[in-house]
Parts: sequence; structure tokens; C-alpha cells
Amino acid sequence: MSYTARIGPSILNSNLACLGSECIRMLDCGADYLHLDVMDGHFVPNITFGHPVVECLRKQLGQGPFFDMHMMVSSPEQWVKPMAAAGANQYTFHLEATINAGALIKNIRENGMKVGLAIKPGTTVEELGPWAGQIDMALVMTVEPGFGGQKFMEDMMPKVNWLRTQFPSLDIEVDGGVGPDTIHKCAEAGANMIVSGSAVMKSDDPRSVINLLRNVCMEAIQKRSLDR
Repeated sequence: MSYTARIGPSILNSNLACLGSECIRMLDCGADYLHLDVMDGHFVPNITFGHPVVECLRKQLGQGPFFDMHMMVSSPEQWVKPMAAAGANQYTFHLEATINAGALIKNIRENGMKVGLAIKPGTTVEELGPWAGQIDMALVMTVEPGFGGQKFMEDMMPKVNWLRTQFPSLDIEVDGGVGPDTIHKCAEAGANMIVSGSAVMKSDDPRSVINLLRNVCMEAIQKRSLDR
């Protein structure tokens, strides 16, 4: 097993008037990467930000931080080049948003980014399966995409477990309602990339929350390796 635990705060839950300094605050508190939610008002009802904001963040933060772009957009093909040019590291698109996942995966790679593939709660994990060998990360949504503050869907954990069983070294991300109360379920199922929004961003002590999430995941990874 070649994966490790990584914690990525969802910066959409930050004070958006101070986005750059909020990102720095999260990195200083031990975040492993930054999860950036891009919403277009079509694939999901809300609108957030696009590649100009990503470019500004990259200039302010330097080349070090890993930007995981969660593209909740209806035309993910349209934004590959702009996001690559803006400094995105990983382009995570929704399987439901494209009719040619293979071509999109190839395009993302050719533009120098890692590939993430996301599925909504209503999409079966078996639909993601055929692409798992071509991607860097699978994202299992644990809420409906598009809104913060939703309740964690525990019934998504069998999807995570299926992916971990079928693809033991794949990075598996969970996003939505993940925090200290739900991290054990995610870790036990096999998730290793943890997106956490308000649980981290709104905490009085983000560092301790990040450490807790990471430690729970690391313990589960170690247990899984011993059980094999």
C-alpha cells in the first residue's frame, strides 16, 4: 500500500474576504493540501470562483501548496487549460458531467495535472470502477454537491470500502460533513484523503482538528496493512 493520510481543508468555508490569508492559516495549522470547490451554477445551484482566483492564490502562496480542484461544473472539458495555467495541481471532475471520461482524463494529464474523478451520492461506485486504473484519486461525495453544512451520509461508506478493496493503492477522498464525529467511519472504510470544511475552518483550534483527522486515518491505514 502506497497511500498515506492527507487532510485538505475546504477553503470555501473560510472568510472569503481574506482567502489568501485563510489558506496560509490552514497551511500553517498543518493542512496537507487545499481543496478548492469550483461551482458554475449549472451542475450545482451555487456559484463560487474560477481560475482567476486560483491564479491569484498561486501567486500569493507560491508553488508549494497542492491545489485539489473540485470541479462541480457541467462542462469540465472547458476549464482544463485555464486551471492548469492558473496553477492547479489536481483536476477532479464529476463522472456525471461528461460523456467522454477517457478523453478528459487524457487531456488533464497532457496539461500536467493529476486526475481526480468524483461521484455524487446517487451514482454507483461500479460506474467509477472502469476508470480507477487511469486516475490518481477517486472522490466519494458524502453529501449532495453544491452546499455546505449538510449531514454526513454514512451509507456512502460501502462505496469507499469497495474502492479500497478493489484498488488497494488508490487515493480515496471523502467530502461532505466530515469532521471529528464522522472521521472514524471514513477511515475504517478506507478513505485517506479527507476534505473537511467547517469542522476545521470554524474551529478555535484548527491544528488540533487536522491532527485528530490525520491520526485516525493513519491508525486505520496501519491496521489495514497489518490485517493483510
